[in-house]
Amino acid sequence: MTADEPRLSIRPATPSDGEALVSLIRGFARYEKLDPPDDAAAARLVAELNEHPSRFDCLLAEIDGAAVGYALFFETYSTFRGQPKLYLEDIFVDPGHRSTGAGFALFSAVAREAVRRDCAALEWAVLDWNRLALDFYEKLGGNRQREWLPYRLERDDLDRIASGGGA
Repeated sequence: MTADEPRLSIRPATPSDGEALVSLIRGFARYEKLDPPDDAAAARLVAELNEHPSRFDCLLAEIDGAAVGYALFFETYSTFRGQPKLYLEDIFVDPGHRSTGAGFALFSAVAREAVRRDCAALEWAVLDWNRLALDFYEKLGGNRQREWLPYRLERDDLDRIASGGGA
């Protein structure tokens, strides 16, 4: 690296990174054409950075000290393998800082964490229209799972079922 090259680093997010992290998450939401976290959700997310243990881990990519990307992940468990897995909830690099190696550096750091934790796998989801992400993951050797279909219950349905309401 020469003195002119930008300095890329990856580090764990801290509570003082809350504003930068929320800004990146809102940028990711815009990119994916989704509703961004409102102020209450953003406050809960930042508060979680203060929890020990936290419900998630988060890494920041910085170029010359400025946050340009993040990876948010958490541990799950494979009953069939009897080992933990990591689930990569989000990985995002600001479009103005793509092609800097930040995305690969973030993904590699999460992969190293999975290896450190003796995880059986690293899993994630990607929107079917996001060709840039699909190409990135396939280039890395990611395997699209076709036999497992994602499902989700939103909060209203969770409340209904938890209170004994049926189908």
